[in-house]
Amino acid sequence: MATSAWKKLPAEAFAKVDADDDELFYAAPRFVMHIDEAAVDALTRFYTMRLPRNGVILDLMSSWVSHLPQSFTGKAIGQGMNAEELAANPRLDAFTVHNLNLESKLPYGDSTFDAALCCVGVQYLVRPDVVFSEVARVLRRDAPIVISFSNRCFPTKAVAIWRSLDSRGRADLVTYYLRNAGFHRVEQHILCDGTVSDPLAAVVGYA
Repeated sequence: MATSAWKKLPAEAFAKVDADDDELFYAAPRFVMHIDEAAVDALTRFYTMRLPRNGVILDLMSSWVSHLPQSFTGKAIGQGMNAEELAANPRLDAFTVHNLNLESKLPYGDSTFDAALCCVGVQYLVRPDVVFSEVARVLRRDAPIVISFSNRCFPTKAVAIWRSLDSRGRADLVTYYLRNAGFHRVEQHILCDGTVSDPLAAVVGYA
């Protein structure tokens, strides 16, 4: 369960330059890659090492690509903001259009998933306390969540605290999110250092 440590982060930490409804921003599909090819390859290799080959995976804040390895033969359930993008994702077996900033509770039962992903989306969450506590609830015991991020984002939609931090600070912030949401072990990984591709980091927590 989340702790009272969340009180240390003031409400203004999650303010956005664009405070309009997220539905307006995400109404039109964006069939673009948010990280470059080398970073995608690094993330897929990391998924190969960290995700179960079978089972059921929750792809949070998903889009038209999930970067899952070909070796993954289980089921992937997507949650995202644009139905057209989600419907175009060939790796998803099912999906829900669900705004986590409007309704942070997840529409799934306890201990439903064997792993969870959140690729280049964590910077937009205004209620990470509830979202990641919910992820911990729907994951089976010791199941991982892999949260990956780069230096790319839609800056007007990223929360203020994210915009104020460097890469190391962002990894520490995500670590803080997960620890306060009840994940018992949290690891930080640099997948690409940014010298020849987009920088890419991953924070992994275990429920």
